[in-house]
Amino acid sequence: MNTIRTATTITTLGLVAAMMAGCASAAAGTPDTADEVTELRLGYFANVTHAPALVGLQEGLFEDALGDVDVTTSVFNAGPAAIEALTAGAIDATYIGPNPSINTFIQSGGASARIVAGAATGGAALVVADGIDSPDDLAGTTLASPQLGNTQDVALRVWLADQGYETDTSGGGDVAVTPTENAQTLTLFQDGQLDGAWVPEPWVSRLVIDEGAHVLVDEAELWPDGEFPTTVLLVRAEFLEQHPDVVEQLLEGHVAAVQWIADHPDETPAVINAALEAETGKTLSDAVIQRALEHVTFSADPHADTFETLVANGLEAGTQKDGSIDGLFDLRLLNGLLAASGAEPVSAAGLGEDSP
Repeated sequence: MNTIRTATTITTLGLVAAMMAGCASAAAGTPDTADEVTELRLGYFANVTHAPALVGLQEGLFEDALGDVDVTTSVFNAGPAAIEALTAGAIDATYIGPNPSINTFIQSGGASARIVAGAATGGAALVVADGIDSPDDLAGTTLASPQLGNTQDVALRVWLADQGYETDTSGGGDVAVTPTENAQTLTLFQDGQLDGAWVPEPWVSRLVIDEGAHVLVDEAELWPDGEFPTTVLLVRAEFLEQHPDVVEQLLEGHVAAVQWIADHPDETPAVINAALEAETGKTLSDAVIQRALEHVTFSADPHADTFETLVANGLEAGTQKDGSIDGLFDLRLLNGLLAASGAEPVSAAGLGEDSP
């Protein structure tokens, strides 16, 4: 039996029925009926940490929730690229890491986007080659991260600084940090051109199981109770303001996907693999996907209480501007759905709205 860590804040009994009945909520304003939406453009990554997106698409849960609104998708390697698409208006919402969400909010003065739900916690680590057994062995090495300024890139740079190493955003310093697409990271590691990488699942497990690497730092060890947000659901602010009804339907599909994962632990690996194969043409081995799922927890709670620390980390890493994140979260629609199912609400930790 596969082990899948779930920490849902939703109850199973009656949830989907309550959601699909269409919970009325004026949380984010009044929909613009003169500009009716026929399409929702959704971004996500082909990572296990984005399993709610993968499952929601593969099982038709978004399609069921959105009804006449078509879902079209764009697949990204890391957060900064997804933010570029969101900012340009090419997508309306995206599954993404917390640091790029923070960056776009601060850079836009709070005008760009809102986090409307959590998706996953955990599932990121620094994986290294044989012969690297402690932080002292990293001097002069080359390590990869998915993209400059993405959540794992920030975590890597901050951790290296805590170990006394200097890095810079151009790849210099005591340890060279080279932002690299995850699939390319695997190839470069195979060829001996990388000494390690701070990556999300399933790339951690692929490096460990397929390439014989080992985990030097599990990021969960660096956070209280091992809980740190890896993936959230971010919506373009203008879209949320104009079409809260569509965002609510998106959230219905999202919450249903998180619940589906909790209810179907034995089926989830196959569903994720089917979604990955549809996007990449490749599947993960049973050993890789099982290990990956054991290190990720899926939840609609974005763990807003960690975001001030994430801001400090981004500043220390030199990958973001200083600024306020007050207003980053709008959890009212999510909490309206949770309340309708009798579940406990999630908190914005004073960084936005959370009362339905």
